[in-house]
Amino acid sequence: MDRRNLLKVALATSLMPLDVATAAASAQPDSSGQRFSFAFLSDTHIRPELEADRACAMCFEQISASDSDFVIHGGDHVEDALETGRARATMLMDLYQRTEKAHLRKPVRHVLGNHDCLGVFPKSGVAPDERDYGKQFYIDRFGPRYYTFDHKGVHFVVMDSIGLTADRNYEGRVDQEQLEWLRADLAALPHGQRIVVVTHIPLVTAMQCYEPESWLDTPHNWTFVVNGREVLRILRGYNVLAVLQGHSHVYEQIDLNGLRFLSTGAVAGADWRGAFLGTPEGYTEITIDGQSLTSRYRTYGFVAPDREDVPI
Repeated sequence: MDRRNLLKVALATSLMPLDVATAAASAQPDSSGQRFSFAFLSDTHIRPELEADRACAMCFEQISASDSDFVIHGGDHVEDALETGRARATMLMDLYQRTEKAHLRKPVRHVLGNHDCLGVFPKSGVAPDERDYGKQFYIDRFGPRYYTFDHKGVHFVVMDSIGLTADRNYEGRVDQEQLEWLRADLAALPHGQRIVVVTHIPLVTAMQCYEPESWLDTPHNWTFVVNGREVLRILRGYNVLAVLQGHSHVYEQIDLNGLRFLSTGAVAGADWRGAFLGTPEGYTEITIDGQSLTSRYRTYGFVAPDREDVPI
């Protein structure tokens, strides 16, 4: 099942206002930590076709001119490594890295996306015993599949939510090794430490309520992390300002028991054919000021040459 093609046949709606700042209702600024902003972008799905490389450069240049301290790329850097052969997957990843180096003049943190895994679908012709099969293809380019970093008093936890399955497919899943690592990492933090969690496939989303019905015809759950409850149990009781999510190509925010889940729209929109379910091509600008986290969805002026907006 090809998510790229499914995007083309989706039916449509409108989600939430774009280019409008929003914030968790209960969050209030305080004097702890420095105020700062960063850009959260996801799903660049770069390719030489459909002017995607030019559009990515436009997006990156806009971010480079902003006051963002750094950038988090939420995954799916290329279109595609899952089902294409090694030669094209390598060409695409080279294209992404050249474009980032030339146009994104900010420190960048990367997140593993499903489309960044080499040869998982059998039609790729890549054998599972090849050295860089699957996630290793990403690791060789960007480093560990899950990790943490700290910035101005905020602890960022970057997770791997891609579960590769025995039948050479994928689902949203956080593996047991990572769950244990997460539990230990959070337990070692000082009480009240501000935390931001980042994942490609969402932990919590309303997407299953409005996604195209054709997306339900998949061998595994591609929409959200199937063991997300286990992750939420670990996060419970900690000062998590937000969980940042990619993958769905929609700008969506959910508040659940005081925990905020923020999904960014895709830089690629409907895979370079216009807006997807009301969300145009763009990224999210996030500002943290004490306990307050605000977000604003930004478009960057790209108009798809073969525009086929996908509505709800």
